[in-house]
Amino acid sequence: MTEHKTVITRFAPSPTGYLHIGGARTALFNWLFARHHGGRFLLRIEDTDRERSTESAIAAIFEGLKWLGLEWDEEPVYQASRVARHVEVVEQLLREGHAYHCYASQAELEEMREKARAEGRPVRYDGRWRDRDPAEAPADVKPVVRFRSPNEGETIVRDHVMNEVHFPNEQFDDLIILRSDGTPTYNLSVVVDDHDMGITHVVRGDDHLTNAGRQSQIYAALGWDIPEFAHVPLIHGPDGAKLSKRHGALGAEAYRDMGYLPEAMRNYLVRLGWSHGDDEIFSTAQAIEWFNLDNIGRSPARFDFSKLESLNGHYIREADDERLVDDTISLMTRLEGWEADETFRSKLLTLMPTLKERAKTLVELGRGAAFLLARRPLVCDEKADRLLTDASRVLLSRLALRLEALNEWSLEEVEATVRAFAEDENLKLGKVAQPLRAAVTGSTVSPPIFDVLVTLGREESLGRIKDQAA
Repeated sequence: MTEHKTVITRFAPSPTGYLHIGGARTALFNWLFARHHGGRFLLRIEDTDRERSTESAIAAIFEGLKWLGLEWDEEPVYQASRVARHVEVVEQLLREGHAYHCYASQAELEEMREKARAEGRPVRYDGRWRDRDPAEAPADVKPVVRFRSPNEGETIVRDHVMNEVHFPNEQFDDLIILRSDGTPTYNLSVVVDDHDMGITHVVRGDDHLTNAGRQSQIYAALGWDIPEFAHVPLIHGPDGAKLSKRHGALGAEAYRDMGYLPEAMRNYLVRLGWSHGDDEIFSTAQAIEWFNLDNIGRSPARFDFSKLESLNGHYIREADDERLVDDTISLMTRLEGWEADETFRSKLLTLMPTLKERAKTLVELGRGAAFLLARRPLVCDEKADRLLTDASRVLLSRLALRLEALNEWSLEEVEATVRAFAEDENLKLGKVAQPLRAAVTGSTVSPPIFDVLVTLGREESLGRIKDQAA
């Protein structure tokens, strides 16, 4: 396929809802391809459906793209602001004989559809106004404008993913390009906008493959260069069914709020339908270096939450502790109303190396650290409560006396004291450490207990132990 001086791609969502995961992957592919070629990645908001397009949806799309790190290179184009330009092109097509006014009424169109269904034919417009004299037009019908589609031969779409796709022209009826109220339709607007924005490559879902055939005809009629196409198979759930909310068809902000890191999402999404050998984990810089359109697979990718979680766990372990602290506090403040001061931040930073070893999301990090914010007396969870038997409460009261006598509250001293206490009691360390953990964290899961005690400090640790001691 042809080489271009500057690669220009675009992401063109309709702002009728959040940035769903399929859209996020489409945006990522376009962004990566532009970055790989040192080109430009543009954003177009296809807001011509005025009833369903909302400002909140536009804001959610912007927010989702920014969270994923997919910054666009120019001011967004709003399709609704370009209607006059779209109409201008329709008028050009009319002048040049590539379009015509159609005065068929709704009743006629319905009768046409019923007849086709009854005869077992595809439901298509029958071209009744294609060559008719406009002088015969009824006075009371506002016409639509239809594109005069070639009715012989075939239209070929050359695609980076699907290869050559042949559409017999007889299967395309004459598409409405301007409604009777004067508003342009999707396929016309997309062609004009892509041309005017200088788009060289259109990367989108394969549900647009037929549209590529229709749009190619409009490009040809206007004498414009057709962009290169790459139609990407849609994402399915693990069971092979169309992706739904139960599978993970959620907005980008939902993944942010579940505690996924943007770099993990980028890595996971680029592997949904694209591959570079057997590489599974790679940086965004590597993805930019390696990304091309010809390695996009032709089969639908399957979304797998367990793989995403595992990948996110890898990125959490690799992440800078200061960054994780900031991200965790920000997320948990928004989700659970944390009130985190500098003292808490410092404690969380101390424990982060051990917390992040087992966490797969920022939410897990936050919940693993929540004991630091807990107010006395702690409310223990069910498993921790079961550990705090009468015998273990008596044990804790004796341990508290030992710990109280310490001159220095250091990791070495605290650990040595607890280990010596267990030995004196003729118990394995776990028999002491487990109720101790329950008493000071309210849970059976935490970072190493000695790290917890030192991070909480002498006063808070002893207070929590005594609250649960007999």
